[in-house]
Amino acid sequence: MNLSKGKRNSPAGSPKSKWGTAISGVRRMSEGRQSVFKTVLMEIDPFMERFTMAGRMPGDDKKDPLACTIIFTKRFWAELVIDPSSSFYYYWSMFLTVAVYYNLIVIILRAVFTELRESAYMPFWFAFDYFFDLTYILDSVVKSRLGFLEQGILVTDVKRLSRCYVKSWKLIVDLLAVAPLDFFYFLVGFNPLFRLNRILKFWRVNEFYSDSETRTSSPIGFRLFFLIVNIMCVIHWNACIYFAISKALGFSSDEWVYDDSTEYKKQLTIKYLYSFYWSMLTLTAIGDTPAPEKIESVLYCICDTLIGVLIFATIFGNIGSMINQMNASRTEFQHDVDAVKRYMEIRKVGSDIQDRVIQWFAYTWNNKQSIDDRQALAILPEKLRAEIAIHVHLHTLRRVAIFQDCEPGLLVELVLKLRLQVFSPGDYICKKGDIGKEMYIIKRGKLEVVSEDGKKVFVTLSDGAVFGEVSILNISGNKTGNRRTASVRSVGYSDLFCLSKDDLWDALKEYPEAKKILMERGQQILRKDNLLDEDAARREELRSMSLDNRISIITVEIDKIGKDIGILTGRLSKLQKTLTSERGGSVHTEFDSSVSDTLVEVNPVKTEIGEEEETIIPRKSTPQSRRNSNDLSVKGSQATIEEEQEVNIPGTPDKSKDEAD
Repeated sequence: MNLSKGKRNSPAGSPKSKWGTAISGVRRMSEGRQSVFKTVLMEIDPFMERFTMAGRMPGDDKKDPLACTIIFTKRFWAELVIDPSSSFYYYWSMFLTVAVYYNLIVIILRAVFTELRESAYMPFWFAFDYFFDLTYILDSVVKSRLGFLEQGILVTDVKRLSRCYVKSWKLIVDLLAVAPLDFFYFLVGFNPLFRLNRILKFWRVNEFYSDSETRTSSPIGFRLFFLIVNIMCVIHWNACIYFAISKALGFSSDEWVYDDSTEYKKQLTIKYLYSFYWSMLTLTAIGDTPAPEKIESVLYCICDTLIGVLIFATIFGNIGSMINQMNASRTEFQHDVDAVKRYMEIRKVGSDIQDRVIQWFAYTWNNKQSIDDRQALAILPEKLRAEIAIHVHLHTLRRVAIFQDCEPGLLVELVLKLRLQVFSPGDYICKKGDIGKEMYIIKRGKLEVVSEDGKKVFVTLSDGAVFGEVSILNISGNKTGNRRTASVRSVGYSDLFCLSKDDLWDALKEYPEAKKILMERGQQILRKDNLLDEDAARREELRSMSLDNRISIITVEIDKIGKDIGILTGRLSKLQKTLTSERGGSVHTEFDSSVSDTLVEVNPVKTEIGEEEETIIPRKSTPQSRRNSNDLSVKGSQATIEEEQEVNIPGTPDKSKDEAD
């Protein structure tokens, strides 16, 4: 509101009006970016979103990392807390590292080589010096707002963070690093050595080094680069000290000190390069240098030699370790190859098989299939390992039909049990009649479903296809008896995910609904190929039921029988009432025919009760079944009595009266 009011009252072209226009433009641009950011959030892969283990914190969806208008509010600066794991803090540490190395290199260089103090260079030096001093001060502000984890949660209390920084040793070091010793320039003149306290900030370089090792995708290359930079800094400092000692002892006073007898050697570039060359030869102990002749130079050479021994050992030790780490995977793989070659040579394996084995090793290494996922990710927690596995194999898993409606927990279990196998051209993955112990998912390659003799090709399978799942599900009524129904052959090199029967059933123990779905799908496949025995499947289903479930099913069937008997009794009663109103001998014939027709129309209700149920039910009957049986007996007795009482056909003797007489 204040901005719009200022814009209305200020004349066109005034600074305040321009500032308000700029702020409005930034806000409009931020709103456009915010809509783009929301669109990107909505485009997250739905398959990956279902199975990801990482949840968002409350309010994360409302945060827009591209929004920049909030920096113009006081609330932003009052509540600003920096996450130490954020990209901002990492890049800020990188920029501060540049400032530290600037002071580390330039201060000693300007102190020794006085040519760099000429008035032509001074504006540039002052600009860089105080710009990086401002960077040091801002870093203190950043450190006072740097959050930390407490019980796994980022602390965002600004006052508490500031108190922790004030009480730490870091504040003291930071204050000493930015102490304004430059004021001594007014007393003794310009001397860069008054800025040596800026080097105390070097502890931030070590912090950046640790963060970079964790973040970078090639930590070995970064370590090598950082090692070279530090060694060059040590050589640089040693060169500057050598030139300063030569200047103190007198140039060209002996063979050890720097010789500036010619105009060529008085050039600044030649001075520095020769000193740097001497320093490198001394510290690395490579080449010969003139022997010192004065006590000062002798003592310096002794210290230099000791430092050189340490640097030499550090260089060779670190570089050797890095090279070994870079080739560790290749060395281990080559060791396995040599072991297999040695075994085949000892056992006199044929040359054809040896060539196939060598080609398999070559394909495995060239296609990065030699990495053992379980061993590489063993240190990670199970949930994180599963998410990495799903992310790596997302392209394959999203095309597998059995995983589309799979529960997230079951998919996690199955993905961690998948094993990658590589097959060579012409290899049979399975043959018809083999007992199925694994199912396969094609990651890459082509497979052919062929006849037993391998001459006829029925179908070609490609990436994402699944086969062999029916034979490991142990489906009841499977006419093949869990055996392979076809032979599958690899056309070229094929990468397949393998899931064993034991691993599948271990995972399905905790997911009965998923097990039921998989069994139904397997039965549908068998029905389609006419390989399912329905009666056997029904018997197995009844056999797998518990005793209570069986009794409940039989009770329901008995209730149905009772209802059918009641319906029959009602129809007989109606027929009897009709017949009582008629007279004559023809009534007997019609009655007999109607009764016979009615009895013929009533079909007994069949229930499929196996031999096992027939033996179990008499032993154990529930109160409900006994009540149903009693009800049926009572209904039967009542029907008999009613039949005896109400059925009185004219023309026939009354049996009850005869008996009474």
